[in-house]
Parts: sequence; C-alpha cells; structure tokens
Amino acid sequence: MTQRPSKSGRPAVARVEGLTVETRPWALGTVLVPTGELDLDSAADLRAALDRSLAELATVVVVDCAGLEFCDSTGLNVLLRAKARAAVDGSRIELARPRPLILRMLELTGATDAFPIRDTVPG
Repeated sequence: MTQRPSKSGRPAVARVEGLTVETRPWALGTVLVPTGELDLDSAADLRAALDRSLAELATVVVVDCAGLEFCDSTGLNVLLRAKARAAVDGSRIELARPRPLILRMLELTGATDAFPIRDTVPG
C-alpha cells in the first residue's frame, strides 16, 4: 500500500491494487470512500482506515459504498467488527449509497439491520 500525502483541502488516499480508500473529515467525524473490490486481499486497508477514523470517541464514520464494485464476507466482517468497536466507544458507523449488488449482500446477511443506510454523503 502506498499513501499519498494530503494536500491542503485535498483528501488523503490509500492505494491498493483493486481498492482505494479516500478519507475526508466532516462535521461529525469522517467519510471513508472505498472504491473497487473489498475482499480478502484489500480488507486490511479498509480496516486500517476505520481504525484511524474511530480513534476519536463519539464520532460518526460514514462509509460511502457507491464506489464498491464487490464486497465479500471478509469485507463485511471488517465493517461489522468496526461497528461493534464503535458502539463500545460511543461512536457509530453508517453506510451510504450502496450499489444494488452491495445492498443485496447486506440484505441477505441481515446487515441492513446492523447499519443505518444513507442515501446521501455528508459534505
């Protein structure tokens, strides 16, 4: 993984073959924008971004799923574990704009009950 430093007013982007994770601050916490395929090979990078975002107590992390082309059980596990950690610290994780394929996976696994799902991303 390579990290491109954030320039003034520009988001930081972690690049991995098959997945990028953009990180942007917002008033209540952080917006994470994973793009590409979230699977066994790339899940650790989303986990790291979630860990950094959840370092502050009582924060809200919105994961913008619009750019996720695929998510396997490993990716879902990363999201569920981060949700559990967030709840302990008084934080929360919300998912935004999941594509139909991702939404269907969330529905089939019951994860739509675990996460608030937003139609928009905070700006």
